[in-house]
Amino acid sequence: MAFFQSRKIQLLAVFIIIAAAVIWTYQDTELTVDAVLEPISETDIIEEKIKAVPYLEKIENFALEEYTEDHLLAYFIEAEYYYNFENSPITLLNIKVTTYDENGNKSFILSSNRAHYLRSGEIYFKGEVSIQSNGIVHKVDTEQIIVRPEMNLITSDRDVTYLGENAKIHAEGMEIKTDNDTMKLTGDIRIEQNSGAEIETKNLFVDQSDGQKHYHTEEHTTYLSEMSIINADKGMDLDMNRHIIQLLGKVEILQSSGSKIQSTNLIVDQSNGGEVYKTNNTIHYQSQGVDILAQSMHFDVKRQRIELSGGVTARYE
Repeated sequence: MAFFQSRKIQLLAVFIIIAAAVIWTYQDTELTVDAVLEPISETDIIEEKIKAVPYLEKIENFALEEYTEDHLLAYFIEAEYYYNFENSPITLLNIKVTTYDENGNKSFILSSNRAHYLRSGEIYFKGEVSIQSNGIVHKVDTEQIIVRPEMNLITSDRDVTYLGENAKIHAEGMEIKTDNDTMKLTGDIRIEQNSGAEIETKNLFVDQSDGQKHYHTEEHTTYLSEMSIINADKGMDLDMNRHIIQLLGKVEILQSSGSKIQSTNLIVDQSNGGEVYKTNNTIHYQSQGVDILAQSMHFDVKRQRIELSGGVTARYE
């Protein structure tokens, strides 16, 4: 326990320490829990690891507090089981970590079935992780999430699946700044909506403050549905509460029929199970044998009914 004493960490719960008397020595071999084929449950993970290398220490109902250099509470760790293996990170099962801001208020609560605790103070969460802040809950499934309390960061540089209410969002990484409660899904983004539509973009910001469910990006965005492919060069704003997507900047709609529509700042209305494209900006509609200019559009995709209005001019070939 010299490691905890050297870092001035206080153990808060009464626990049972079971010391293993056997320490195995390996030559040219390094064992970690991730080297074992992923078993069905977290208990199986530990059992498989114990077969390979026995734990040095086991603690039930583990808890500890970590303080800053200014003696402020940084975070509080609780776990059902603590396992210390030789030449491997400490493994915590059924873990919950509560972080605190500089005023001593709770900032974030993270929970998962399994995590690794490094002697540097970083915590590596594994699998499906629940991240809660100010009543907002983010569900994230990834190989690894790193909590860096000293930097006010929760990050992942692995593939991430963000589990929304009506969609799954796949990203190449994640970053949450705990001091201002902002979340960014990084890299290539693919949003799989329950409606069957998909959205492809990059670097998505997630805003769930004040009951919102907004997903915003300023990167090039492609919306794909059964009947259409829509490209927008300035990004999008997706309101999951209202089921409204705003595709920003120059927009081009390519339909499966071969027609093409060009405009700016298009609204995709998915409310009531529908798919309606709307804009009050200039429209250029092109299909085989017809070229139309108009000032606004209302296009019910499922009914394949398009209304162009405002100074409509048409040219037929």
